[in-house]
Amino acid sequence: MATPASGSVYELPADHPGFHDADYRRRRADIAAVGEAYRPGDALPLVTYTAEEDEVWRLVSSELAVKHRRAACRQYLEGAEALVLPAERVPQLAEVDEHLRALTGFGIRPVPGLVPSRVFYASLAERRFMSTQYVRHHSVPFYTPEPDIIHEIIGHANALGHPAFADLYELAGQASLRADTAAAHDFFSRVFWFTLEFGVVMEGAELKAYGAGLLSSYAEIDVFARVELRPWDLRAMGTLDYDITHYQPVLFVASSFAQMADDLGAFFSSYDDEAHDRLVAA
Repeated sequence: MATPASGSVYELPADHPGFHDADYRRRRADIAAVGEAYRPGDALPLVTYTAEEDEVWRLVSSELAVKHRRAACRQYLEGAEALVLPAERVPQLAEVDEHLRALTGFGIRPVPGLVPSRVFYASLAERRFMSTQYVRHHSVPFYTPEPDIIHEIIGHANALGHPAFADLYELAGQASLRADTAAAHDFFSRVFWFTLEFGVVMEGAELKAYGAGLLSSYAEIDVFARVELRPWDLRAMGTLDYDITHYQPVLFVASSFAQMADDLGAFFSSYDDEAHDRLVAA
């Protein structure tokens, strides 16, 4: 997953759960080095995960699977059912890549850590999803301050197993390439955040989540229905600030998955600097 990166991918902030764990820091650095060494055209690198890392995956994925049956939209559940991630161990990116390519033509590209947003979004235009390979710290298995492989694969790859999501991600990447100015790209990024990261949709009378940030968060998935829910409004999304370090206090609700997919697809398909200027001037 992408965000503007600062400092080395091997560094951890002082408030990171693994900051004072020297073994974890070395482990993170080793796994990051695997992703950093990858070059397009190489075979996807394997990571030999430890029993502790496999247990974190098993615990979190099993708990999230229960919550998804209650809170996830139907299309996400269909993508997850088609992808069939392992339940007892951390999946290798190579096996996720193989299955996704067969399902929707999307591939996985390993990265050592956070990457600049323009690089991440551009990869989506080529139907490639950039993914980290490291696992969150074992002391807080249900929390991570950054995208780890649990967020990337359970949140995003499951969705990418469904053609409707795969098409939206590709269109998003293409839109990002046409957003030349910083202002246009920022607007686009906010729309992406409030939809494919933190989007919610009505299924009949029930509110369901489709955003990867919600669907990979053990705690936030339980409370999203109780935050401020605003009507679907792409212009409002593109101009609203958000804080990545807290639960999202505002979410935008689409009346149906079809409305979300149609409106968001049309937005991404036509978005460029001129479209941005028209939206903010309206």
